[in-house]
Amino acid sequence: MTLVRCGWVNADPLYIAYHDAEWGVPVTDDRTLFEFLVLEGAQAGLSWYTVLKKRAHYREAFAGFEVDRVANFGARDVERLLQDPGIIRNRQKVEAAIRNARVVRQLQDEFGSFAAYLWRFVDGRPIINHWRTLADVPVNTALSDALSKDLKRRGCSFVGSTICYSFLQATGLVMDHVTSCFRHSELARGQLPDTARPQGGGDAPRAQSFTRRDDRL
Repeated sequence: MTLVRCGWVNADPLYIAYHDAEWGVPVTDDRTLFEFLVLEGAQAGLSWYTVLKKRAHYREAFAGFEVDRVANFGARDVERLLQDPGIIRNRQKVEAAIRNARVVRQLQDEFGSFAAYLWRFVDGRPIINHWRTLADVPVNTALSDALSKDLKRRGCSFVGSTICYSFLQATGLVMDHVTSCFRHSELARGQLPDTARPQGGGDAPRAQSFTRRDDRL
C-alpha cells in the first residue's frame, strides 16, 4: 500500500523522513526549537529543501544549536561561518542567528524555557487544522503575526510572519498536514503530554487573543 503524503514532499529519502517523522510533531525541547528558528530564518528567499540538505552541517557550525554557546558567538565566529560552504553564507542571516540566540536566552530566563514562551501562544496544545489541499494552507495567520511582532519587539530578526508560520508548522504548534496525508490522522489523535505543557512565566500573548483554527473544509 502506497502512503499518501503532503504534495510538497519530493522523492528524496531525507525529505520523506523529515515529513514523516518531524514536520508537525509537537516540539518542547529548547535546543530543537532554537534549531528550527535558525533554519527557518536561513530559508528566507530559498526553499526548505535547500536548507534541509545543509542541516547536519548547520548543527556542526552552530555548536549543536546550544543556545548559550551560540549566544556567546563573537565577530570571529561570524567570519568563520561566512567562510563555511556548508551553510547559507549570508551575513545578515548569520548575525541574526546569534542575535536571536541571545533573545532566546532572555526568554528562557523570563519564562523558564523557550518552549514555555512559545506554547503560551496556543494555550499549551497544538492547533489541528483540516486542510483538504495545499492551496488551502495559509502562509501566515493572526497567530504568526502575533508571534512575529512579539519576537521582533524583543530584538529578533528574520522572524517575519511567513517565517514564523513555517516555524509553527515545523515544530507542531500548528499541524498542517492535509487531510489526505497519512500523518494527518496520526497527529490529529496525538496530545501534548501534560508534563510538557508550559507553566507560569512572564508576559507573552496567550491563545485567547487569536482565532483557533479547527476548520473542516
